[in-house]
Amino acid sequence: MDRIILKGMAFYGNHGLFPEENKLGQRFFVDAELYMPLDKPGRSDHIDDTVNYAEVHEVIKRSVEQKTFKLIEALAEDIASEVLRTYTSINAITVRVLKPHPPAAIHFEGVTAEIHRKRA
Repeated sequence: MDRIILKGMAFYGNHGLFPEENKLGQRFFVDAELYMPLDKPGRSDHIDDTVNYAEVHEVIKRSVEQKTFKLIEALAEDIASEVLRTYTSINAITVRVLKPHPPAAIHFEGVTAEIHRKRA
C-alpha cells in the first residue's frame, strides 16, 4: 500500500501520569504514516485526489494540544481514531508518539508508543 509520511511533527501538550506534567506540559513528537492509494494523485497532480497533509497536521495538532491523556498510548490511539474518522480515503495509519523527557531517573532519548490501525 502506498503511504504519505508526516515525520517529526512537534507539538506542546500536557500528557502524563503526574499532575506537574499535566500542568507544565512538554514537547511531544509525532510521526504518522497514512496508508492510501496514491496512483490517482500521482497521475492527476491534483490535491483533490489525495489528502492535504497540512489539514491532517491540524487534526493531529488538536489531539496533542487540546486534549490531555495520562498515557502516550492513549494519545496515539486518539490521533489514529481522529485521522481515520476525518479522512475516509485513508485505509490505515501508523502513529508514533515520542515523549522525549519522561519524568523518570533513566537516561535515554525518550519513549515512543507506536500503533497501527486500519479501517474495519
